[in-house]
Amino acid sequence: MAALDQKSPNVLLQSLCCRITGKSEADVAHQFQYAVRVIGSNYAPTIERDEFLVSEKIKKELLKQRREADAALFSELHRKLQTQGVLKYRWSILYLLLSLCEDSRKPSSRVCSYGGLFAQALPRDAHSTPFYYARPQSLCLSYPDRSTHNASSGIGSLPNGPAPSPQPLLSGSAPPTAADTSRGSRLAWALQVSGSSSGALPLTSRPPAGSRPTHRQRRDGDGNAEVSEAALVRDILYVFQGIDGKFIKMCPTEECYRIDAKVPLCKSLRDTSHRLAELGWLHDKVRKYADSRSLDRAFGLVGQSFCASLHQELKEYYRLLSVLHAQLQVEDDQGMNVGADCSLTLRRLLVWTYDPKVRLKTLAALVDFCQGRKGGELASAVHAYGKTGDPHMRALVQHILGLVSHPILNFLYRWIYDGELEDTYHEFFVASDPTVKTDRLWHEKYSLRKSMVPSFITMDQARKVLLIGKSINFLHQVCHDRTPPGRVPPACKCADSPRDAAELFTDLEGAFQSKIDAAYFETSKYLLDVLNKNYQLLEHLQAMRRYLLLGQGDFIRHLMDLLKPELVRAATTLYQHNLTGILETAVRATNAQFDSPEILKRLDVRLLEVSPGDTGWDVFSLDYHVDGPIATVFTRECTNRYLRVFNFLWRAKRMEYILTDIWKSQMCNAKLLKSMPELSGVLHQCHILASEMVHFIHQMQYYITFEVLECSWDELWNKVQRAQDLDHIIAAHEVFLDTIISRCLLDSNSKLLNQLRAVFDQIIEFQSAQDTLYRSALEELRLRLQYEESKRHREKEGEWGVTAEQEAAENRRVQEFKDTIPKMCSQLRLLTHFYQGLVRDFLRELMTSSDESLQFLSFRLDFNEHYKARDPRLRPSLGATRGRRCSNN
Repeated sequence: MAALDQKSPNVLLQSLCCRITGKSEADVAHQFQYAVRVIGSNYAPTIERDEFLVSEKIKKELLKQRREADAALFSELHRKLQTQGVLKYRWSILYLLLSLCEDSRKPSSRVCSYGGLFAQALPRDAHSTPFYYARPQSLCLSYPDRSTHNASSGIGSLPNGPAPSPQPLLSGSAPPTAADTSRGSRLAWALQVSGSSSGALPLTSRPPAGSRPTHRQRRDGDGNAEVSEAALVRDILYVFQGIDGKFIKMCPTEECYRIDAKVPLCKSLRDTSHRLAELGWLHDKVRKYADSRSLDRAFGLVGQSFCASLHQELKEYYRLLSVLHAQLQVEDDQGMNVGADCSLTLRRLLVWTYDPKVRLKTLAALVDFCQGRKGGELASAVHAYGKTGDPHMRALVQHILGLVSHPILNFLYRWIYDGELEDTYHEFFVASDPTVKTDRLWHEKYSLRKSMVPSFITMDQARKVLLIGKSINFLHQVCHDRTPPGRVPPACKCADSPRDAAELFTDLEGAFQSKIDAAYFETSKYLLDVLNKNYQLLEHLQAMRRYLLLGQGDFIRHLMDLLKPELVRAATTLYQHNLTGILETAVRATNAQFDSPEILKRLDVRLLEVSPGDTGWDVFSLDYHVDGPIATVFTRECTNRYLRVFNFLWRAKRMEYILTDIWKSQMCNAKLLKSMPELSGVLHQCHILASEMVHFIHQMQYYITFEVLECSWDELWNKVQRAQDLDHIIAAHEVFLDTIISRCLLDSNSKLLNQLRAVFDQIIEFQSAQDTLYRSALEELRLRLQYEESKRHREKEGEWGVTAEQEAAENRRVQEFKDTIPKMCSQLRLLTHFYQGLVRDFLRELMTSSDESLQFLSFRLDFNEHYKARDPRLRPSLGATRGRRCSNN
């Protein structure tokens, strides 16, 4: 055990102190304590481990000493050493050589005090104040000639003279263990803080034996004499904490700390004091913001986390102040002069507070930039300051961002795993409207607050987050899903730590994206499965296509046949229950009977609003009732658009039905009216006009059925099959309806629709005119046949066939009928003229349309250029259209 004790670090360190100072163990107690504190501190050189940089500095030192040959020799030896690969740590050896070279020019005395001894042993640019929770290398201060001044940027050294360091601050305390890697804990151990982190502490240290006793000058101003630097140092330490000193006070007008112009003070000390006082102003700015916003509950959890991070940084700043206050107290107790090597001076304070000043400047800028922001907007503001090339500022902002984004991560986890939104102060980027009813949950209850979306979260990720929670709530509240917890994503038991949150949000394409994607795909897939399996979403979509978009051809045709006697009546005489019975008859008589009962029970009849003069054809409409979860896709607006399309398709189908009846009448009556040659002209005119109308309606039906409905339906079905979430289905369905309405001329372009309806009205007028013609002709034919039959009957009885009076009456009646034929021809010519004029106008509108499908429709409607030959206005437009079509091809 004795052997082991002799090799322990404490024993070896005490022996080293005795060997250097030449004193006994009892006399080196203070030096030993200070050595323990130095070794326990986490000093780090600010220079990078750059072998080339160190070698260049060594050559520079040799050149300054006029040793050019040695510099060349060193360069050659260093080059050979690099090629051999014998040494692993060449940088460390070169750095040691450089340090020895610099130390060799310092005073060779053992040391003037124990503090100076270990200060010289510290590495250059060492820091002892903890400001990073995982601190990278400290800031490197660049001076014009570091080699001549032996400069440093840390507590352990100063640009001129020997390097002082804080005096030992404890007696009888054990150093922190190696496992304690927190700089703050080591500093707290060094200062023996008990409940306060910024006050000066009582000290029991004494000057070592052999050191020369000195007397410290007074630190207070004395009458009209020039204020001493010692007094300014004491004031500056108060100003660092936001407290007015004796000479340095806050100026309300300029909002900064100033020294009264009447105070006798040299310009250099005054300027240095003003530079140091800026640290106090920055401290006041950060502290006032943190204190005021910490009491504001409406600032939210994200804002409170931001204030907590500011308080944490201020706490680290107070630890530096405690070190400085303790050093000041040690100097007062030992009676050191201000000019002593180890005393506090304004220039040393400038060096020691450089790093804290940079950090407080960053915090003050953050405070200004974050004014009036909260929640995700506040997190975006903090994140914006992390986009810098300075690694120290980036580490600071990264630490603050971790604390600020931690509440957002908690909100996000509760939302994507449980569907819960506990956002009391409206900080999260998902908003909820409690006034929205369940039937509008998907469309209106939840939305994105775009201003609250943090800048480190993309809009696509935010949309997925919204969909995940919305899907969970939709399953619970609308679908009443009672699935076991194993089938849905499990709830997150605890959120990540603030540091994990910062790392998670900085890796948007990695861990964060994978978490969001996993929850999104699992939840959306489960929701679509529920809608398809339990609520037959796809089946209802096909039913709307078959019935409201007239896809079930046999059913629609048979329904028209059954409804014709009812729909020709006035609209005011119709009763919905009669039409519902006819609908059920049509279902039972066609293939519609094989559909699911769930679908057939939703099929119904609707009577539209009646206008004066309307018939049943004008107000009749099919209806399809939707409710429950599928009403989210088939909303009331979608249903109204389906009814508009049905009304248009029903009217077009009726035109086809009317022309079929016209053609049947012509075919049936053609042979009967052969005996009336005077009707051949008017009948021929009827055949010509009917053929034009049939061609027009057939082309329109082909366009609507194949180019509009079938193509749009195929696109919709493919999108639905590939849909990843319910929003994709809703969006595809909206596009489907918009395309149909646009290409069926039901959108805002009402001119084409009005012209098409006028063409449809002319077809109805033609049916009425032809029916009148045939009734008159058939009545005349009946009377002529009756006259001939009567004549033959009288001849069989041996009487005269007709008398002169009867023959004269018959001739007058025939002549009267023949006189009506020109009137019929004129009516047909007038009807033909109106119809062809409407068609030509319709063609001109189609050719000037921006939709290529409508342009091709105009070409098919006038494929033989019949209308072009009759209307010169169609020729340039049609030629230009064809030219554009050829250029596109």
